[in-house]
Formats: sequence, C-alpha cells, structure tokens
Amino acid sequence: MAKGIKVQVTDNSDQVKAAKNAALAAALEAIAEAAEGYAVVLCPVDTSRLKNSISHGINEEQEMAFIGTNVEYAPYVEFGTVKMKAQPYLKPAIKDHVDEYKDIALEYLKKGG
Repeated sequence: MAKGIKVQVTDNSDQVKAAKNAALAAALEAIAEAAEGYAVVLCPVDTSRLKNSISHGINEEQEMAFIGTNVEYAPYVEFGTVKMKAQPYLKPAIKDHVDEYKDIALEYLKKGG
C-alpha cells in the first residue's frame, strides 16, 4: 500500500437492515389496507355486520399481512354451505389483485418506506 493512503471501512449493515424492515412494514400495511378495501367492496350485505367487521393487520416478525373478520358466520359466507352458495369476498380481494400488491411492495422497497 502506498504511503499516505488510508482506507476506512464502515459497516452500515444495521442501518440498511433497519431501513429494509421499515420499508417492508410500510408496504405490508399498504397492501393489507388495500386488500381490506377490496374485501369490503366485495362483501355481501344483509345487516352490514360482516362488512363492518372486516379488518387488517400485519406481523412484522413473520413479514406478513392479513385481512379477516371475527364474525362467526364469515366462513359460511366465504365458502358456502350445503344450503347456501358461497359468496367469496376475502379470497378474491387477495387473488384478483396480486400484481397490484407486488407493485406496492416494490414501490415501498425502492423508496425505502
């Protein structure tokens, strides 16, 4: 090495990881919010109880978003019964918008949250 030249290496991996995690959490929140909106629009309405119960959340540790409801009859509406035709609102809210959700994730990860 030539005289007078100094090389200094700085480890920024913790900051990069934190920025990635923040961007991912923001992307998951945006995706879950969008999916919730689609589910609300698709949800069949009788009393509005089911529609009004749809919510979303994220789990940062597992890097996942979710939408759903705690209404006890929700699975019967989504999947149907032997006496009632299925009226899916959760599955299409996810499945029909996968490309949009990918775009949201890329947008957040590119801009850093």
